[in-house]
This record gives sequence, structure tokens and C-alpha cells, in this order.
Amino acid sequence: MSDGEKPAIAPGERPPWMRARAISFDIYDSMKHTLGSLHTVCESARCPNLGECWKSGTATFMIMGDICTRSCKFCAISTGRPRPLDPDEPARLAEAAREMKLRHVVITSVTRDDLADGGAAHFAECIRALRQTMPTATIEVLTPDFEGSREAVAAVLAAGPDVFNHNVETVRRLTEPVRIQARYDRSLQVLRAASEMAPSIPTKSGIMAGLGESDGEVIETLRDLRAAGVSFLTIGQYMRPSANHLPIERWVTPDEFGWFKERALEMGFRHVESGPLVRSSYHAAQALSG
Repeated sequence: MSDGEKPAIAPGERPPWMRARAISFDIYDSMKHTLGSLHTVCESARCPNLGECWKSGTATFMIMGDICTRSCKFCAISTGRPRPLDPDEPARLAEAAREMKLRHVVITSVTRDDLADGGAAHFAECIRALRQTMPTATIEVLTPDFEGSREAVAAVLAAGPDVFNHNVETVRRLTEPVRIQARYDRSLQVLRAASEMAPSIPTKSGIMAGLGESDGEVIETLRDLRAAGVSFLTIGQYMRPSANHLPIERWVTPDEFGWFKERALEMGFRHVESGPLVRSSYHAAQALSG
């Protein structure tokens, strides 16, 4: 699509296609009881699909606490000094996943630049605990960039996840104002390292639209991701968590998301989720089964 004509909906007005399904109190209470003190990115990142996913009995676990060492301007998760790692978290995560009868478990985390390995060993312990408790479940990890450490990436891959995901989040030009401490090329290096070290494990990434990027910049980013070996892709609308975060520059229409998906499939991506409410782990299991 061209960068000329755009929808007339003002950034401050939510369009009708951005309406998410509501969640009932009984489902919410049941899931919270099962999760206990475990964190989910569904809540911490205020995911619009929380109702849909929790109703189906799925959730994305967020390990290593709920305080991040970085201050990305798009993210609702708090920034500060994280608490020490909980050595019992892998076992509790595995038990919660077992109680929820999950068939595809997604593990993500806050960024922990305070740890020597960025938390890679903790990711690996969570994967191993899940393998022992739920041997038939598939496991996807959505990791931080580990400050570009190939050793950290290798440690996570050695534990045997079924999907390795790291989000580039936005286009090259907007990376500095959107992700602050992150680097576009460093994220590509992490993805390339994962695809080279474990070619049998699909590599996945995702970007947000509506931050001021052009269609051409989105296409350039998709090409960069394919060149880095990424085969699974998510594209969704950026949602402003609060007035202290970056504003929404525009609402991307469902037709535009469809156009991005078509271009991505033409480039050779194996599975693409592209739509206004799409987030990193949305329909994650379908990528492996499709």
C-alpha cells in the first residue's frame, strides 16, 4: 500500500476494529487462583486478548519478576531494580501449566541486564521443568536480547524450546526512541544466531505498527527478519499504555494488516499473524501445527 492516503480516524479515537472480547469474573478468578504468585504478560503488558486467551485456558508466563531494567517507551511493565531470582519459579510455573492443561506454553520475561547471563540459565531451567512435568506440551520462549550474548542464546536453545522468539518491535529508524536501550542490529544478531545455532528450532519475531513508521519501512524490516532466518512473524497495532508512553500516530486498518501478511508470505515466512489485536503469543500454537 502507498504511504499517501491513510484512514481519517484520529489517533485518540479507538476504531471499531480494536474492540477486544471481555472476560468474565469467574474465568479471571479461576485463572488467578491457578497462577498464584506467577506473573503473566497478559496482565503486566495489558494485552487486549487476555479475555480470549484466558477463556480458552492459555496464558503467557512472564518469569524473573515484574520489574524490568529497561525503560522502553511503548511498554506498560515497570522499570526499576528487580528482585533476586526465585529458584522455585521453574517448578511452580510447570505445575501451573500442568493444572491449566496447556498444550503450548509461552515463556517470556522482563529484561534483566543486572544478571551476568541476562537470565538465560533461568529460562533454561523453566524449559527443563516444563519438559519433565509436561513432556507432550510444546514450549515457546520470547526472550530479551541478552545484550547480544551468543552464549546466552545458546544456553536457552540447549534446553530445547520448540520456538525461539525475540521481538524487534519496530523499524530501524524508530528503535532508539521506542526501545531506548535496545539496538535494531543487535536484535537481528540474536535472531540470526538462534537460527544458525539451532536450524531445526523455528525463529520468530514481531513488530508493532502505528508508531509513525511508513509502509516501506515495515517491508524493509520484514526483509531484514527473513535475512536473519526468522520464519514465524507477528504484526499488531501499537496500543498506548498510558499518557507517559509514546502516542499512537495512526490506526492501521485490518486491510493494511492483511496486505502486510501477503507481502510477508511472499517473502517466505512460514506463518504470519497480522492484525490489529495481534500480539507476540497470539495463536502461537497454530504456527507449529500449521
